[in-house]
Amino acid sequence: MMVRLGNTQIGLARYLGLWSAVVVVFAVQEFMRDTLTGHTWSAFDYLRWSMIQWYTWAALAPLVFRLAVRFPIQPPLRVSGLGAQLVASANVTFLALVIGALVSTVFEPSGFVEQLRFFVNQHAAMGLFTYWALFAIQRAMQFHEEKTHREVEASRLASELAQSRLQVLKTQLQPHFLFNTLHAIATLLHEDTLSAEDMLLRLSDLLRAFLEDYDGEEISLRRELVLLDLYLGIQRTRFKDRLTTQIYVSPDTLDCAVPSLILQPIVENAISHGISERVGVDCIEVESRREGDSLCIDVRNRNSTLEDGPASASGHGIGLSNTELRLRELYGSVAQVRLEMIWPQGVVCRLRLPFREIGESDDAPEVASA
Repeated sequence: MMVRLGNTQIGLARYLGLWSAVVVVFAVQEFMRDTLTGHTWSAFDYLRWSMIQWYTWAALAPLVFRLAVRFPIQPPLRVSGLGAQLVASANVTFLALVIGALVSTVFEPSGFVEQLRFFVNQHAAMGLFTYWALFAIQRAMQFHEEKTHREVEASRLASELAQSRLQVLKTQLQPHFLFNTLHAIATLLHEDTLSAEDMLLRLSDLLRAFLEDYDGEEISLRRELVLLDLYLGIQRTRFKDRLTTQIYVSPDTLDCAVPSLILQPIVENAISHGISERVGVDCIEVESRREGDSLCIDVRNRNSTLEDGPASASGHGIGLSNTELRLRELYGSVAQVRLEMIWPQGVVCRLRLPFREIGESDDAPEVASA
């Protein structure tokens, strides 16, 4: 059986246990007070008097909570709410005194009028204090519930906002990659038809993976590398012998969670600032390893430079800018992105993510290694 206190429910046994503790405390207090005067009664009498007084308020507490909900006193202070509570406190307190007097007539030789007079003289002030204490408890519980609700709602809205931002970043990224690839295919149509056809087939496989009904924001590094290999196959076809690729993956990182399509824009940035602008050959290297609680991924190219020295991802195109924003939304300050020069020539983009393994879901996009 449950006792309802406003919007809160409490078990009857626990509820009576709390009020029983109050009964004992005030019974002991009355006994100690009478001990100082030299005139005491039996322990049963003190318990009986305390039980009549406080179990009466235990029965009336749900009514006090309902009145507190119906006539709240909230800032700005309204006369109507305060006035209603003043009237309610007086009436409920008088009702408690009447109930106490009626119950006492069963155990005391005096009549109801004498008992009521005694209760008014002895317990009226404490009754008013009890009413307002219960009112304060109800308001505190209400404020806590509202605060918790606001925090949950704020967390939900923040999560939805973060997901919306991430989706915007992905919708920016996919057309950006698509337009660049189609432009590369167009340049090969009249020069190398077979290569252009191979690029179109790889692009079709990659777009199929992009457009699968897959809502997860994170995928395993294993699946991310499959997607990356499709993209690298397109670029190797485009640049032929000028471009080579190397993948160095620590086995314990293959099942680690990474944001989907996190590597493709970084590799695209390395190609666009390297072999696309410079003569000669280039090698794109991707390396993953675990360092403590972090997953470290390096993407290196050997045919580009940082003109202004070490820099962040900002100022290096939409790919790295979106990568930095996505990591910030997903992991906060735990994730890092930075660009560094490597000896004797080249640039490395270093990613540091929280290390967390992820299971492959059944609705993940189906892709095949190129």
